[in-house]
Formats: sequence, structure tokens, C-alpha cells
Amino acid sequence: MEDDRILARERQQMEEIRELDLEELRVEEVDDLHDSSGDERDLTGRGSSDEYTFNNCLASLHTYLGEVEDTHHRVAFLDGGAILNLPIFYLEGVVLFPEAILPLRVIQPNFVVAVERALTQVDAPYTIGVIRVYRDPDNGRIRFSNIGTTAEIRQYRRLEDGSLNVVTRGQQRFHLRRRWIDVEGAPCGEVQIIQEDIPLRAPRDAFGAVAPFSKPGGHISRSNESMDVDNDSEANSDESFESALSLTQREIHQSVVDSYYGSDTMDESTTTTSSDDEKSQSQFQGSQSKDSDSTDSLHSCPENNNVDLGSSSKSDMQSCKQKEPDRCWRNTDLKQFRRAPRAFWPYWVYRMYDSYCLAERAADMWKQIVGAPSMDSLVKKPDLLSFYIASKIPVSESTRQELLEIDGISYRLRREIELLQSVDLIQCKTCQTVIAKRSDMLVMSSEGPLGAYVNPNGFVHEIMTLYKANGLALIGRAASEYSWFPGYAWTITNCATCETHMGWLFTATNKNLKPRLFWGVRSSQVSDDLH
Repeated sequence: MEDDRILARERQQMEEIRELDLEELRVEEVDDLHDSSGDERDLTGRGSSDEYTFNNCLASLHTYLGEVEDTHHRVAFLDGGAILNLPIFYLEGVVLFPEAILPLRVIQPNFVVAVERALTQVDAPYTIGVIRVYRDPDNGRIRFSNIGTTAEIRQYRRLEDGSLNVVTRGQQRFHLRRRWIDVEGAPCGEVQIIQEDIPLRAPRDAFGAVAPFSKPGGHISRSNESMDVDNDSEANSDESFESALSLTQREIHQSVVDSYYGSDTMDESTTTTSSDDEKSQSQFQGSQSKDSDSTDSLHSCPENNNVDLGSSSKSDMQSCKQKEPDRCWRNTDLKQFRRAPRAFWPYWVYRMYDSYCLAERAADMWKQIVGAPSMDSLVKKPDLLSFYIASKIPVSESTRQELLEIDGISYRLRREIELLQSVDLIQCKTCQTVIAKRSDMLVMSSEGPLGAYVNPNGFVHEIMTLYKANGLALIGRAASEYSWFPGYAWTITNCATCETHMGWLFTATNKNLKPRLFWGVRSSQVSDDLH
């Protein structure tokens, strides 16, 4: 039933493409289009999605490749640490991430052999390895990245001239151990699948009620007897936690816990202040919520963060004891003592590396920048979200390769948040001319604002789509054949300063198609400098 719906939707999309192809080609002057594009932008710098008539699902189908057959084969994930031999595709200007789509136009005979071998291999059928290659800026020599991604062949078609059109999808990261060319000329490599970590959460028993702790020489009120069931399990977790600490860490940990309890005896009368406790507790939780988004260094404390709650509480109690002890205890928030950290590090440190907290923050920032729809499903899977943002973020290919090589979901998300905060300008890699701003990004594909496309000659380009661009010169006439975006004609654009090929201008071929124009800039020509 689901397959029927998918086929029906694809047929409808193909009909839309045919209608667009039948439209008369109309390419207006660029200056006029610049003026009209300003009316389509809202106050946030993004165009109003209500005015768009282009179906961005069409671009993700890569219909310019023609009809391709589904392999009807889905590859099972390989075990982390597994070592195997795969056909390898070395691509310049491309960084493939898990879950990202990569189209290929395979023309060279040795790569045709590589694809045919992938379709029939036993260890990992329908799987190839993709590695980014780049030129050394110092001597111009070709360099190979050590970390790549396996790609599952989802669709392919053999053409009359023997070439292949292929659509693949990224699967798993791998480390390239060695590479060679086999007797048939096919590039091969020995790869080791990288074991991905599990999304981190703050330890369940790192915070919460601390009633199970006992203070040597002190007395604790028995007003919490109603929590005996929870206390038994917490006591076990306390013991397991303390047993894992070294002697020095245990002494420091116990001193922190002791400071939260204070040095006075709490009697039965303190239980009558529940209403005051709730008010104080709400204030205490509010102060902690301010620190939930902190991504500062592990060794620095966020501003206005009461990390040393124990010492401050103890000094307050001592001053109270000198004045009016009874009234002071009635106005003291007892719940904050039961919420003391049990772990070696304070609360805000755990929040800095909680994968789910970082995922929420990264998703919110991404939605504000790109105007993407709800990302709740990805927030629940921080590993997939980290790869999604890394594959779409408007930075250079070398920076995205850096993101691919990061081990650890939390570390990758923290780096992405840092980039989203700092990256503002998109500049030419050669001459540093400012081409656009981050706020000029436009989503023209269901895959996001950055995606991979292949031209008839087999060159794969990763382009970021933009509302507007500056400092670009148009080269030649507009053409509609083999357009990556059905209904749009493309014109080559170079940097007006250094004449480097930067990308393309896409212009609508009929009056009713919106947006009327947009730009595609190659990520391989974007500067590494972050501004």
C-alpha cells in the first residue's frame, strides 16, 4: 500500500516536470530579476514560502538523470570495527555524510567496473566507498582523506554508450586503511567501519534527591520516609557511583555532599514549610534553566551560574544560626539540598555534553537560519541530526570534512553550534570576495539548502542555493537542458574579481514559477575563513 502511494506521488511529480518542460523558455534580464526578487523576501531575509510555486521535491529526484531503476535492495548496517574491501570513488569537492544523497554519472571505464563489482560483491552488496580528494594548497598535489562514507546504490541505469547513471545514499563512516588499483583498473580500498557512539545523556543518578547519603556525625530528618522505595534504588546507585571514584575523588565528592547538608540538625518542624519550599524550588530551577544552553569550556563556569551552591548555602545557614534559627529554617529551601549533584562534575558541565540538549539547541538555531520545518523527529535522534546539519551547513568542503572526522555525537553537535554562531559571510576561496551572507540561504530541494548534483560529464558539484549573490559575472547564454531544477534555466557564473568558476544562476522559464531566480554556489569554492 505504501509503495503504491509512493509510485502515485512520483507519477504526479513526473507529470509536473513534463508540464514545466513544455513551457516556453523565457529568461529575463538579471537586473530586472534582482528587483523582483526583493519583493519575495520577508523580514527575516527568507522568501515567503507561501509565494513559492516550485515543488522542491523535484530537485531531490534528480530527474535530469533520466529514468533509473530501483535496485529494491536495502543494505544492512555493518558492525562497527568490521574490515572489508570496497570499490572506492574518489571525488573532488564532495564530502558525503550518512543519510545524504549522492548522484553519480559514471563514464570512465574503470569506475564502471567498480560499480558493476559493487552490484555483485558478497561481503557488502550494492555498496561503494566515497572518499574526498583535494589539492594541497602548498604544492598542488592530490591528497586523499582518511575518513570516508559508505554509499548504498539505490538506483541505477545503464545507457547505450556503456555509461551508468547512479543514485546512492550515504550509510556509515569508515577509516581508509589502504588503497590500490586492481587488474581491471577499478579503484579499491580496505576500509574499517567506524563504531559510532551512543547519544549521551546526563547520568540518571548524577542529580536528584540526596536523602540516601549519610553525613558522618550528623543527623538527618526522617521527614522523607515516604520516599523509602526510591531511596533503596538510589542508595544502590550511590554506592556504585562512589565505588568507581578514586580515593581523592571520593573525598572531594563527599565534601561537596557534606557542604550541601550543612552542619546543623534538621528536626520534624521543618516539614511544615512545604509551601515555602515550593516557591524557593521554582526559583532554584529557574536559575538552573539559564545554564542549560551553556557550551563553554569544561574548565570555565558560565556567568551567573551558582556552581558553588554548597558553600553559599552553608554560609547563609551560619548567619541564620547567629540570628533567628527557627525562622531561618522555616524560610530555607530544603529541596535544594536534595537536588545537590552526586557526581564529580557540577550540573552545567553535564548539560554541555548532553546529546539531546545539544540537539535541541542546534535544531532551533538551524530553523532560525534556514526556516526549515519542524525537526522534532531528528532531535530525538541526535546522531542523525548531527550528520544532517553537517551535510547542509554553508561552509567550505574542508570544514565539512572536519565535521565528518569528528568522533562523538556531542562533540560534533558542539562544533556545529559554534559554526552556526560564527559563520555569517560566504566568500570566494581564491580572492576572499564576499559573495553572500548566511541569511541569504534558500531551500530549493527537500534535501536542504546544500546538496550534490552531477553534470553530463560526470563531475559532481555540491552547491548551496541562495536568494541573492554579489560579485558574480554571468558567462554565456542560459540553457535549460540537463537542469538540476526542472523549470529553471542555468547560466555559468564566475567570480568577477578572480574569474574563478563559482556556480550558476538559475532563472525561471515561465512567469508563474517562483522564486523567479536563485543562485547555486559551489561549496568547493567557498573560503575556509569563518566570519
